[in-house]
Amino acid sequence: MGSYHPPLSIEPVVLLLLTLLMVPVSVTGVGINYGTLGNNLPSPKKVAQLLQSTLIDKVKIYDSNPEILQAFSNTAIDLIVSLENSRVANISSDISAVHSWLSTRILPFLPATSVVAIAVGNEYLTTTIDNNDDHLDPNALFKAMQNLHSVLASHGLDRKIKVTTPHSMAVLASSFPPSSATFAMNLVPVMTDIVTFLADTGAPFMINAYPYFAYRDNPTSVNLDYALLGNASGVHDPKGYVYSNMLDAQIDAVRSAIDALGFGNRSLEITVSESGWPSKGDNAATPQNAKIYNTRLIERAQSNKGTPMKPKDRIEIFVFALFNENKKEGDESERNFGIFNGDGSKVYEVDLSCEFCSGTTSFGFSEKNGLSGGGGVRGPSVWCVAKPHADDKVLQSVLDFCCGPGGVDCREVYEGGNCFQPNKLLAHASFAMNAYYQMHGRNYWNCDFKGTGLVTFSDPSYGECRYPQQ
Repeated sequence: MGSYHPPLSIEPVVLLLLTLLMVPVSVTGVGINYGTLGNNLPSPKKVAQLLQSTLIDKVKIYDSNPEILQAFSNTAIDLIVSLENSRVANISSDISAVHSWLSTRILPFLPATSVVAIAVGNEYLTTTIDNNDDHLDPNALFKAMQNLHSVLASHGLDRKIKVTTPHSMAVLASSFPPSSATFAMNLVPVMTDIVTFLADTGAPFMINAYPYFAYRDNPTSVNLDYALLGNASGVHDPKGYVYSNMLDAQIDAVRSAIDALGFGNRSLEITVSESGWPSKGDNAATPQNAKIYNTRLIERAQSNKGTPMKPKDRIEIFVFALFNENKKEGDESERNFGIFNGDGSKVYEVDLSCEFCSGTTSFGFSEKNGLSGGGGVRGPSVWCVAKPHADDKVLQSVLDFCCGPGGVDCREVYEGGNCFQPNKLLAHASFAMNAYYQMHGRNYWNCDFKGTGLVTFSDPSYGECRYPQQ
């Protein structure tokens, strides 16, 4: 399709109405980890219905369970699936195994299920074999990531589905002070390869960060409020950074370790792939502490704030975890990280309500009782439009992209279409941007368009011109 140039007639009244409807609103959801090591958990379908009426808009699972992928189809909730540690070696050495895994576990559910990333292993580099001191092969992890990305690219899915791997804080030689943190010496070669891969492919660096463990193991030297994300008096880094909570310090320690590899000038997002606090199991694991931590963690995830080192870099956070898992191995606390019990009741009060989500109709989330009768379709009613004073050259390139490679059906803004008038680039670009945004799951990054897009909760439809929504 050639460059799109709209004719130059104007309907001032309609254009003014369209402009007035373009009210910018910051919309930030929260991620959550959905583990299934329990014999008393709700079905995946019920879980998906539950989450549609909450502020949770991203879910990370620990396998590629087809029942879960099917359950999350057409929910507008993004899914991160995982390749288990036990599968990494095979995927690293056999490209046909990669094709087979993707063809049977992922591709059949696209695009109805919004799979946005594959987590290769979990804490793979710090996992020991059979409880001895031997570790899994680090090079197999990197090769598996490469192979998965290569096959995704062959299907044209490498921009939609990123490949990454979650690490534990144990990949660091030390985490304090944050500005001096480095990766463990034995992991520097593979970490250099992995970080290069992530930066080249635009995938995030994932870290599982738990202030709880630091406090549990050192209760006399770690301030509880500091671990609970409270506004503590502050821990000072030698380079002048002041930390009011341990999670920010852990994130910046990872950032320093990445920079120490020579990636300070590369763009690389850090995602907290797991963080939470158990409600039972030891003196630190209480419902009160869990409520305080996870409430503050959710607020932190929604805040769009960075860290002392990078205050403008938003950190995506996945709460651990959705459910208590009664069949999980390890200490009692490992089975009690959930916000919900297996029967759907809440372990403690934490606000997951979504101000802009629609009401429920058959099975869903009750802020008082947890899982309840009443469920429904996810909903905020939300659209993406062009900023009123966006640069015309950028808008033109956005319009060309949406109506071309972006796959949007732009016939409504062509002459004779219901959205042809007002015959203005701003109006036509808004229609195309919204259609693209709705097609791709209404993620905040799908309404960026080089800084020219904004989200609105006011329906920009007018007359017979209807702006679709998911």
